[in-house]
Amino acid sequence: MRADFSQAPLQGHIRGPQSVVRGPVLVTGCAGFIGWKVAEHLLDEGVQVVGVDNLNEAYDVRLKRWRLARLEGKPGFEFHRLDITDQEALRRLFQAAADRRPQTAVGRPRSAVGGPWSAVINLAARAGVRQSVEDPWAYFATNVTGTLNLLDLCREFGVTKFILASTSSLYGNAECGFRSSDFHIRNPQSELCNPQSAIRNPNSELPNRAFREDMATDRPLSPYAASKKAAEALCHTYHYLYGMDVAVLRYFTVYGPAGRPDMSLFRFVQWISEGRPVVVYGDGRQSRDFTYVDDIARGTLAALRYLEATDDGPQAAGGHQRSAVGDLPSASRHPKFEIFNLGSDHPVVLLDVIHLVEEVVGRKARLEHRPRHPADVWATWADIGKAEHLLGWRPETPIEEGVRRTVAWYQEERAWAREVATRE
Repeated sequence: MRADFSQAPLQGHIRGPQSVVRGPVLVTGCAGFIGWKVAEHLLDEGVQVVGVDNLNEAYDVRLKRWRLARLEGKPGFEFHRLDITDQEALRRLFQAAADRRPQTAVGRPRSAVGGPWSAVINLAARAGVRQSVEDPWAYFATNVTGTLNLLDLCREFGVTKFILASTSSLYGNAECGFRSSDFHIRNPQSELCNPQSAIRNPNSELPNRAFREDMATDRPLSPYAASKKAAEALCHTYHYLYGMDVAVLRYFTVYGPAGRPDMSLFRFVQWISEGRPVVVYGDGRQSRDFTYVDDIARGTLAALRYLEATDDGPQAAGGHQRSAVGDLPSASRHPKFEIFNLGSDHPVVLLDVIHLVEEVVGRKARLEHRPRHPADVWATWADIGKAEHLLGWRPETPIEEGVRRTVAWYQEERAWAREVATRE
């Protein structure tokens, strides 16, 4: 059954629009799909953003440059091309930012004034399940060592707010008790844009078993999931030892315009638009909790506001002191560590998503079935009750509308987007 937060304490409960995010904020992976949107939302709120990305060739770099160009046209954005696995390059970035802040030059510990940035949002990652099986070393270098580099520099320079992008892949198959047949889109041809169109089969014997944050995540099915589990553990270690406020965000199947080309929605849109065979692994009855990228960005900012509320309460104002750089946390301070699912709470069967793309594009798909990969999970479904209660967040974009926007972007950028390689 779902978690009940109705009686949970409301201390620190934030409703996004009532709280202004402080800046500047360091966003790693800012040319990535989610990093771009998070940075864009911050900039639109008037927050200064320092963006970091190595612009690697894990997939077509034209997508990354397209996203980056949208950020570089906004005031308050500063970009640095570097890799978070390069600790010395990161240290130089932290030091240069600290040197620009006059507060750090008056003899007070950096931790007392918040360090060079108000927060670090770590969205730099190697993502994707199947690719991680082929090259697990690259995944652990970025997702584990890169995260450790950032955490330790935050400790050294007194940055006390840290957000980690994690993944629903951690849940694996989780014995959650539902099958892909439990979910479908009710007649997408006639009920487009109905946020309730993704419904549970009333004949299902096992309802209400969405993935919850307190479920076991110690049996990952891929090196990608294992690397994110390790990163989460490091975040908790730094929270415990150094009083760092941390939010871990487990994202569920993010999609939208300019998405990652290894993700199913991008591939379905491209393949159907171009009349190419649509590769389906297994029978296509797997289900995914598709979540629109702008909803994910809003949820990420809501998590940042939640962490910032640590310093806003009457107790904090009355004398909670941050410990000196590198020291253990002060006993009078109560830092936060929370894990949140960010998903749509409406899983949809892949074949139904394909039918929806067919309707929007106006072409029929030619399906080509292939064996399922052993690292692929059968289904995902986010219990978002905790995020609803503590962050005041809910997704707003039904999949029908999200698919329409994704197809519209593809058609507008088709001259080059049709050439983007998609892994089969």
